Amino acid sequence: MFILKKIISALLMPLPFLLLVGVIGLCVLWFTRQKKLASILVSVSLIGIFLCSFQPLTTALLRPLEQENPAFVSTTKPISYVMVLGSGQVIDKTFPITSELSPTAITRLVEGIRIFRMYPGAKLILSGYGGIASHGISHARLMAHLAVALGVDKRDILLFESTKDTKEEAFQAADVVKNKNMILVTSASQMSRALYYFHQAGLQPIVAPTNFRASNQMRSYVPDSTYLTQMEIVEHERLGQLWQRITSKLLNPKTEHLQAEKVKPETL
Repeated sequence: MFILKKIISALLMPLPFLLLVGVIGLCVLWFTRQKKLASILVSVSLIGIFLCSFQPLTTALLRPLEQENPAFVSTTKPISYVMVLGSGQVIDKTFPITSELSPTAITRLVEGIRIFRMYPGAKLILSGYGGIASHGISHARLMAHLAVALGVDKRDILLFESTKDTKEEAFQAADVVKNKNMILVTSASQMSRALYYFHQAGLQPIVAPTNFRASNQMRSYVPDSTYLTQMEIVEHERLGQLWQRITSKLLNPKTEHLQAEKVKPETL
């Protein structure tokens, strides 16, 4: 199910989907007499790619999503945990660790470490799957290596290496955090979707969104791949929210309950 979900969501992203529409249009043009249909499909593909890489549109769609939760400043509550949700990585030993983690993962981790240092005695929870194409190291452990390199004591780090998605991260966190206060760090665009699962798991984390991408400053009126990425984020989150609504009606969230796994990072 996990792999199938990833494949389907990848194909529904704007660029793959619109390119597929364009290819279908070309096939109709080359192999049939349906010239009008072919022109419609190719036009939809080209116009769609233009719109999805046009900043005024992409920013207008992404910014409201990112602004649903305010950036973290401070809290007077005693904080026991700061949890950073994982993102992408590559494993290439010719790269420094800062290049193996995705820019999104590094931004989340740096924000998590910044907040973690504001609350002595807190633990830093790092999550990220250790399965597909991990080359023997989970995303959580890779983030831990960088955290230790940046001065975090490895004894203060807990790893969630078996969690494959945000829902599993939330229920595993519930086993550890229980009734203590936790700050949740993830991308601003993902925060509302993540909160849905954490609330479902019985937690009320303090939000710390980061990795904001949609500035209120208009920088370009020319199509750019940067803004295509913004549209992909919007599409990813909207599909994720749709999936939440579907699964919440079909499944009992308690069936996803996981036992939390506390693992210290290896010595670097």
